Amino acid sequence: MRAFGAIGRYFIHFLVHLNRMVRLSVDTLMEGLIGPFQGKKIRWRATVEQFVRIGYDSVPIVCMIAFFVGLILAMQSAYQLKRFGATLYVADLVGVSIVRELGPLLTAIVIAGRSGSAIAAEIGTMKVGEEIDALRTMGVSHVGFLFVPRTVAMMLALPCLTVLADFVGIFGGFLLSIATLDFSVTRYLNQTSAALTLKDLITGLIKSGFFALIISVVGCYQGVTTDGGAAGVGKSTTTSVVTSIFLIIAADVFFTALFFSAF
Repeated sequence: MRAFGAIGRYFIHFLVHLNRMVRLSVDTLMEGLIGPFQGKKIRWRATVEQFVRIGYDSVPIVCMIAFFVGLILAMQSAYQLKRFGATLYVADLVGVSIVRELGPLLTAIVIAGRSGSAIAAEIGTMKVGEEIDALRTMGVSHVGFLFVPRTVAMMLALPCLTVLADFVGIFGGFLLSIATLDFSVTRYLNQTSAALTLKDLITGLIKSGFFALIISVVGCYQGVTTDGGAAGVGKSTTTSVVTSIFLIIAADVFFTALFFSAF
């Protein structure tokens, strides 16, 4: 009974936090979409600064991981397909896997660990230092002042990084295939272009948009609920990364079933 009771309490605790995060995401989107028509300006300078931090500064690590994933995927698929004389389909497997799944998913996980944790730590430090209370005292909405620039920047940066990761990952598989599988450049490119469709790219971008919303909302929520000083900031940062990755994978399962269940 104690075991089932503990499971129930954790589940209810999770649902409560999930409900609060959904409400926060709705408030953030409403503030960003409707606020400008009500005279509430978006802080574009802060948005550009966040875009640079989230997007531009993450390019090296995202490219490196995507390149190595493309290499590994090509090596593993070539090892299996070679036994059936079907190494031609290495290009298909690498292209479809990266564009549909691995590009958006791995990019989101990297950004969740790098930028989502930074959002949680930054806002958590402001919460502990009572800076958010000061904003409320001055009549400034902390949602529009802090959350909207980070959410807008995340939703612009993550799809861009995803497209970049797709190209770099396919390039990694391309290099390995050219070097070890006797592919010609034209043959590999033709095979990849024949395997990929516009739907694959669009679904990957849709996924990355929702992943960006998850990362930013979770980071902002964990930051604004921080308490307990420096230890609380560390706990919020860790919880932000773990929760973001869990929700990203859950969302990926949902969208994969939604878009590709008929195939």
